Amino acid sequence: MKNPNIVILGAGYGGIMTAVKLQKSLGANDANVTLVNKHSYHYQTTWLHENAAGTLHHDRTRIQIKDVVNTSKINFVQDSVTAIKPDQKKVLLENGELSYDYLVIGLGFEAATFGIPGLKEHAFTIGSINSARLIRQHIEYNFAKYNNEADKKQERLNIVVGGAGFTGIEFVGELANRVPELCKEYDVPRENVRIINVEAAPTALPGFDPELVEYAMNSLEGRGVEFKIGAMIKEVTADKLVFEKDEQREEIPTNTVVWAAGVRGNSIVEEAGFESNRGRTPVSDELRPKGYDDVFIVGDCALLFNEETERPYPPTAQIAIQQAEHTAENLTKLVKGNGHLEPFKPDLKGTVASLGHNDAIGVVFDDKKLFGWSATAMKKVIDNRYLLKLGGPGLLMKKGKLNFFF
Repeated sequence: MKNPNIVILGAGYGGIMTAVKLQKSLGANDANVTLVNKHSYHYQTTWLHENAAGTLHHDRTRIQIKDVVNTSKINFVQDSVTAIKPDQKKVLLENGELSYDYLVIGLGFEAATFGIPGLKEHAFTIGSINSARLIRQHIEYNFAKYNNEADKKQERLNIVVGGAGFTGIEFVGELANRVPELCKEYDVPRENVRIINVEAAPTALPGFDPELVEYAMNSLEGRGVEFKIGAMIKEVTADKLVFEKDEQREEIPTNTVVWAAGVRGNSIVEEAGFESNRGRTPVSDELRPKGYDDVFIVGDCALLFNEETERPYPPTAQIAIQQAEHTAENLTKLVKGNGHLEPFKPDLKGTVASLGHNDAIGVVFDDKKLFGWSATAMKKVIDNRYLLKLGGPGLLMKKGKLNFFF
């Protein structure tokens, strides 16, 4: 009997952790495991806001796949997925195709622009190493241009972030740390620079504890961040953003709009024919889509409901990693034929949001609130724990955030 083919699509948190766990639980004679990713590296999505602001070099954020995946056990294919054909048990790539007996989909997210005019054409998104690097270079370019033009253009120094959710707040926190350095480097008065956060909801960080939200906003406003709460973005052009608040339209002159207010699952999953809601596919307790027992979906593309709240679990890195570990265990059982599949239930440890390199907020361990340095230290512990799980002490020493005092 031939070994089953297991194909893993994407080397984000869900895909890379599935591969790493399978290489430990399956032998070379148990299954043929293939990991497909468009780049030679995995990157920490939760660090991209630091790369975009310029407070952390992007090389710290990316991890070469061959540094954590044993290529004698896992076949790594660097290619882009173009289509999934679940009824044919095939995956189409730009440079070929793969057949599978079991498929793990971890293709990540895309920006959701909600049809706002000009947003797709003129706004940046924090979605990859390359998009984060582009944002950093664009901001630095505008600072450099400002003093090299006779007619000073304020839109070069107005940085607008759409969305005051997790990513938006973390990004403006990094900007608040980075802007004073840029001002010094490019001879720009700090008072000339505006960091503006626009949020349609009636509060920043919707769903967070109000005390933590108040702390975060006070911290960020104290470092020069302006908030436009309850403000709906209506249009983005090459040199301005238009929003509506209290039935009044306002314009902000800017050529730097960073959109951090919405994501959806990868459109390839939607186009494959699975039931889908904005690219996210409802999955069973075993993380399988209805009608396809040979397919597992993890991370941003999986829509899993919390029965207690009757709402979907958020597509966080924490849940994606747990889904990956669980999927690897269930795949090992299927391959070895020893037992029924276990249902997945997230073990939520809490949530921590950074407000720059030296401030943060969080809720951990049965609703314990953290502020300031203790939250910053916990954020680093969480990041370091992931590196340890992924690649052991060597990866932790190479990529970890080991300085807990600033």
